Amino acid sequence: MMASIALLLLMAVSGRAITRELDVFQVMEMRSVIAFFMILPFVFREGGIGAMRTSILPSHIGRNVAHYVGQFAWLMGLTLIPMAQVIAIEFTAPIWAALMAAAFLGERLTWRKGVAILFGVVGVVLIVRPGAAPLNPGHLVVLGAAFVFAISFIMTKLLTRTDSATKIIFWMLIIQSVVGLVPALRVWVWPSAEIWPWIFVIAFSGTFAHYCMAKALSHGDAMTVMPMDYLRVPLSALLGYLLYTEAVDGLTALGAALILAGNLFNLRRPNANRIQCTPT
Repeated sequence: MMASIALLLLMAVSGRAITRELDVFQVMEMRSVIAFFMILPFVFREGGIGAMRTSILPSHIGRNVAHYVGQFAWLMGLTLIPMAQVIAIEFTAPIWAALMAAAFLGERLTWRKGVAILFGVVGVVLIVRPGAAPLNPGHLVVLGAAFVFAISFIMTKLLTRTDSATKIIFWMLIIQSVVGLVPALRVWVWPSAEIWPWIFVIAFSGTFAHYCMAKALSHGDAMTVMPMDYLRVPLSALLGYLLYTEAVDGLTALGAALILAGNLFNLRRPNANRIQCTPT
């Protein structure tokens, strides 16, 4: 799980480095294509390309269109607001997912989930502070990314009933490569030599961060593994300060703490040991 956290942070750093030179559409296309070849050893370990056939391709397409939009907004957010704020607002995704699960999957909206939602809403208000200053569109972009990620989470939960994690990643990379091809070609420029290492870094980190998370869950229960992911908020704040001199004010820190507290409170419910997570 520590490897997963490190890779997700590395993805954020590499994403910011690349988007200084390349358009987000091109970054996402190159990431998907390169990552496809990186995941092939795992595909062949499970029986090869033929073993990746799926009977629910329309569900994979729907899930990955949502995930593509979320990734685009997340990367765009990295260019607009401090990294710590991006990661903190990203963690509202479980809140939206809880509401969607209640509305579409028939899951019960417990009082603990209600507390998590309330804390998350207050946390976002403290970070964004509407009316206190001119609204930064980056906050809305990342909030939209979190909402769309929640849609992707719900659809992933449905996909895991029939398909393996490797198969989900396999189709994710193919579908997102196809979806993003035309937008990427419209803005395509040849990357400079300095950017190429970062392109391989974002392809590797973006793919194997979720693989490491799945492996962590296979070795330990969710109550031990998943709360560790919240280390990304203080660590992203530290990276933002060290690499980009991004200061974190008190209200932003308090808002992030409320979002995390709500999620942790919800994780402590009696059936938390049955929570499962899959690569996204």
